[in-house]
Amino acid sequence: MAENQPFLEKVMNRSNLETTNEAQVATNALFRIMRDMVTRDTSDKVAEELRQEEPLADMELKDLWKDTNPMVSFFSRMSPARPLNIKPGTFMLRFKQEGALPESANREQVVKAVFSATKEELSQERIAEISGFLPDQICQMWEQS
Repeated sequence: MAENQPFLEKVMNRSNLETTNEAQVATNALFRIMRDMVTRDTSDKVAEELRQEEPLADMELKDLWKDTNPMVSFFSRMSPARPLNIKPGTFMLRFKQEGALPESANREQVVKAVFSATKEELSQERIAEISGFLPDQICQMWEQS
């Protein structure tokens, strides 16, 4: 059943988010942070694997991975392909600030929900590759999801 569920519905069901909009905003924020932590090559490979339609977002899942800000997207393609070294506290702080979650939301649970739904869409090779970029605590959340 979970395999046929839309991505955002999986995120909602695995977290305490109540609307698809909350799930989409949280997913976009988390994907933005993850893109900052991986190489451009890895980011491109992830986008290629995230191909399914996302009917609840009226777009393809890979579009949730891509940066929606054209200027940021352009400059990230032009800059050196070095990933940012983001510490776990900074990761969660950015997610709190950029995720626009309701006060009642458990951020760690939402992160795990997005991670879990994302991993279902990726190959084992890509899952392992992403794991190599994540700091210890965040990597543990990724692997437990």
